[in-house]
Amino acid sequence: MSQDLKLLYLEDDQTQADALLAILQDSGYECTHCQNAESFLEVLKTDDFDLLILDWELPDMSGIEALERVRSFMDWRGPVLFVTNRDAEQDIVAALEKGADDYMIKPFRRSELLARLSALVRRAGLLDDNDQVEVGPFTVDQQHRRILVDGEPATLTTKEYELAIILFKNVGRLFSRKYLLKHIWGIESEISTRTVDAHVSSLRRKLNIRAESGYRIKTVYQHGYRLEELIDTDAVV
Repeated sequence: MSQDLKLLYLEDDQTQADALLAILQDSGYECTHCQNAESFLEVLKTDDFDLLILDWELPDMSGIEALERVRSFMDWRGPVLFVTNRDAEQDIVAALEKGADDYMIKPFRRSELLARLSALVRRAGLLDDNDQVEVGPFTVDQQHRRILVDGEPATLTTKEYELAIILFKNVGRLFSRKYLLKHIWGIESEISTRTVDAHVSSLRRKLNIRAESGYRIKTVYQHGYRLEELIDTDAVV
């Protein structure tokens, strides 16, 4: 079910973390574990993940504070699951209001944990394997490895196509330059490079991605890029 989905887990209790990690890894998730919020936030700045799991009570800040930073300051839009022993209704409501997508109370059942994660994955569209994906005027034709704009095929290089695939299949998700370099060019490097920036610029031009199309590739300072839908404020009632 997980199809190598990457998951970042924040839990200060190593014994509890080991139990949950064993379940996740046995189910095929690729997991990274952090024991405090500071390291969790640093890892999230430099790597990309599909899902986050957070505990509430941590040594340096609460899970709620960490969630606020993730949603507000880092603008992370992927699914978030709280797994905690806090069972008061006001705590559950607070977590959901701050941006959690689901909330589980310890001790949890293995089957319920996996079912809830599967539901989050489906809702987030993380396992969309359709050969054809339509995003506004753009069509991703994976069978023929091409992108169509208003029905007309665009002329893209192999790397431009691979970059477009990642962005169009994950509208709203932020990708770091490091992630794109690794998954498109096979480069694992901390060295600053203009390779990704140049390809994004070319993609904007060749696919005519601008306000009129209803979408834009947003540059997120010191991090990377995200394809996002533009909201027509005139249409909002």
